[in-house]
Amino acid sequence: MASILSHPAVPLALAAALGPSRVPTALAAVGCAASVLPDVDSLGFAAGVPYGHPFGHRGFTHSFFFAAMVALLCVPLARRLGASPLLTFAFVFVSIASHGLLDAMTTGGLGVAFWSPFSNERFFLPWRRILVSPIGVGPFLSGRGLRVLASELLWIWAPCGFVALLGTAVRRIAGSS
Repeated sequence: MASILSHPAVPLALAAALGPSRVPTALAAVGCAASVLPDVDSLGFAAGVPYGHPFGHRGFTHSFFFAAMVALLCVPLARRLGASPLLTFAFVFVSIASHGLLDAMTTGGLGVAFWSPFSNERFFLPWRRILVSPIGVGPFLSGRGLRVLASELLWIWAPCGFVALLGTAVRRIAGSS
């Protein structure tokens, strides 16, 4: 998996690219929280849920179905988040779905069950450059953890930063906020 530190890069980049008038701070914060939500399945390790089980790591909570269900649950909060229901759904959906997509670009694991609960088949994307993050704080605070962070800076944060800067530049040129 990509680390918990890097999953929020996608909603942060989208919020910066689209601007605060389109993605208010509250919605951006919900997107950041949503982007790490799929890793709640890691709690299954302690409960004895096998990795490859539909509710194991990178299973149901990493699926597009799960992303859609959580995004739908956020739609009634749209007004409080300062956004339209459609934007709220789309932003939260992309924030959660990006988690599985990033994990599918890592160098380890069993793949991602994008189509759960309809199929537990696991997939990787053909382009896998992100070093897989160790699970747990101890292993993350090691040389391996530092190599993972360097990989994520290159393959997640740099492209997301480019998207944020590009979107900001386009908004300025177009004269919108």
